[in-house]
Amino acid sequence: MNSFDLYGYHWINQWAGHIPTLDKFMSFIAQYGLELYAFLFIVAWFALPKLEGNQRHALIVAGFSGILALLINVLISHVWFRPRPFVSLSKGSFTQLIPHSIDASFPSDHVSGSFAFAAGSWKNVERWVSYSFTILAILVAIARVYTGVHWPTDVIAGGIVGLLSARIMWAVSPLLTPFTKIELRLFHFGPYSLNLRNDERK
Repeated sequence: MNSFDLYGYHWINQWAGHIPTLDKFMSFIAQYGLELYAFLFIVAWFALPKLEGNQRHALIVAGFSGILALLINVLISHVWFRPRPFVSLSKGSFTQLIPHSIDASFPSDHVSGSFAFAAGSWKNVERWVSYSFTILAILVAIARVYTGVHWPTDVIAGGIVGLLSARIMWAVSPLLTPFTKIELRLFHFGPYSLNLRNDERK
C-alpha cells in the first residue's frame, strides 16, 4: 500500500469513534448517499419551474451519468481487484463504523455515482440544485474514508470516473431527449404543461 493512502486514510479515519453525533452523520451519508441523490432528484424535479424543460433534461443527464459511472466501475473492478482497508490493515489500527462486504475497493461506487450526479447538474440547472448535489458528493467522499471502508485514492478515482461520466453523457445528451420528453409529458411539465396549453387556447 502506498504512503499517500496510508497517511490519508489514517488522518481522516482517526476522527471516527470519538464524537457519536458525527459518527452517526458520517455513517448515514456513507451508506445512503445514493438514496439521498434519488431524494434530491425528486425534490428538484418537482420544485423547478413548471414550464422549465431544459433544467429537467439536465436532471435526466445527471441520472444517466450516475448509471454510466457505476457501469465503468464494474469494468474497472474486474480488471483490478483492490482489497478494502479493513481487509488489508491489522485489527486495532483503524475504526470501521459501518458493515461492508469484502468486494473491490477501487474505485468507490458511492463517490463515482455522487460526482456523476453532481457534475451532470452543473449545466443548465439552478444553483441550489447543483450546489446541493456537489456538497453531498464531497460529503460522501469524506464519509467513505471516515467510516473506514475506502482508501483516499478510491474516492479520488471515483470522483474522476464521475466527472468523466458526466462529460460523456452531456456529449451525447441529445440522445437522451426522448427520455426527457416522456417524463415531461408524464408529469405535464415543460412544453406539456397544462398552464401552457391553456394559454395557447386563449
